[in-house]
Amino acid sequence: MDMISAVFLDYASIHPDDLDVSNLHASVDRWQFYGNTEADSVASAIAEADVAVVNKVVLDERVLASAKNLKLICAAATGVNNIDLSAAKERGIAVCNVRRYATPAVVQHVFALLLSLTTRLSQYQADVESGRWSRSEFFCLLDHPIRELQGLTLGIVGYGELGRAVASVAEAFGMKVLLAKSGKEDGREGRIDLHELLPQLDVLSLHCPLTDDTRFLIGEAELALMRPDALLINTARGGLVDEKALLEALQKDRLAGAGLDVLEHEPPAEDYFLLAQKLPNLIITPHTAWASRQARQRLVDEIAKNIKAFQQGRVRNAVA
Repeated sequence: MDMISAVFLDYASIHPDDLDVSNLHASVDRWQFYGNTEADSVASAIAEADVAVVNKVVLDERVLASAKNLKLICAAATGVNNIDLSAAKERGIAVCNVRRYATPAVVQHVFALLLSLTTRLSQYQADVESGRWSRSEFFCLLDHPIRELQGLTLGIVGYGELGRAVASVAEAFGMKVLLAKSGKEDGREGRIDLHELLPQLDVLSLHCPLTDDTRFLIGEAELALMRPDALLINTARGGLVDEKALLEALQKDRLAGAGLDVLEHEPPAEDYFLLAQKLPNLIITPHTAWASRQARQRLVDEIAKNIKAFQQGRVRNAVA
């Protein structure tokens, strides 16, 4: 292949300062790195590029129509909901993603959220900081009931790489794992329809992609099917959960707690309604489940491999 040029539209989003990015820099002849690219500048940024690397910047039909030289889009992620795959296919632009790079990081984050909720970590920490422990007549505080994971039932929606890894760790904790069907047509043995699954669960963990079919997968009706002592963990995509319905369920004690690493709108406004509540049974982290240094290093190296493979005439990790 002739000399090619590439742009990385939101390079700062992977925090490259603590990574070895030499393989990425060596993967093409000419690079243009943008810390971030505003929506009205994306078209001009990719206008002459052969390869575009993007984490969360949106590449829609309008933008792709202006990219006359573009041959490859590399998602710096597994999810590609920010890329118009149909428009890319129509223009002969290959799209690839990165897979399995963040599995250990995401799994430990799932259980960090789950363990924080079941051990009431934030509430006990607040009690220590406020001096309540110091004022106790006993050696301990037992004001917030603690639950063990052993014996609880975990339901998983999305049994791919991440779902399987979460299930493995859950079983090591002594949890029972149940799997949701991926849709009405899913006839695989051992899969349970979501609405049948929800009443059986102590914990629901989401690991499916965000699509038109999965948007608001967990809404008011689904939350109503869950037991009042159940917990919801979402480290996948914010749009999977109707956040207003979730907030109401938490406020009215129809759900025991939720741990969210993702929100429908990211970054959220400072006055975002979920952030303003300060609920003790709601833990929100800033989309960091994927972001260990080791995971980001694997991400960078995989992007470089995807670009090198394309120069050799094959699309690695193709999604379109």
